[in-house]
Amino acid sequence: MLLYAQPLTRVLRLTTSDVLDTDGEVRIRLGDPPSPVPEPVAGLLRTHAANRLNLSTATNHDASWLFPGRRSGQHLTCDAIERQLRRYQIPALTGRSAAIRHLVLQAPAPRRRPNARLHLRPDRTPRRRSR
Repeated sequence: MLLYAQPLTRVLRLTTSDVLDTDGEVRIRLGDPPSPVPEPVAGLLRTHAANRLNLSTATNHDASWLFPGRRSGQHLTCDAIERQLRRYQIPALTGRSAAIRHLVLQAPAPRRRPNARLHLRPDRTPRRRSR
C-alpha cells in the first residue's frame, strides 16, 4: 500500500476527516496543506470512505478511522493489512523504497564547475590540481 511514500503505519492512522472531497476534487490531509489525489486513486478513496469495513459490529459503529480495526477505537493493524496485501501478491514494503528511489532519480544531479580540475590524493580526498 503506497500513498505519497507514507509508511503503512501513517496511512492506517488516517481518519475520514483526513479525506476532503470538495467541488469534485479529492484531497488528503497528510500535512498542511492537504495533498491533491489524482484519478483513479481519488475514485477508489471516495468508494472506500463510503463503504468502510468493520463498521457493522457494536463496538465500531462510530469509528472515524479510514481503516477501522476489529477492536473498538483502534485502526487496522499493519499485520492485518500486510496479510491482505500478500494475498493479492502486493509487496507492502518494497513499494515505498521504490517510490523513494524514483524520487531520488528525478532530482537534478549535483553540478561542478566545468573548469575545476580535481584529482584524488592517495587518501582519496579531492584536492585542486595546480596548473
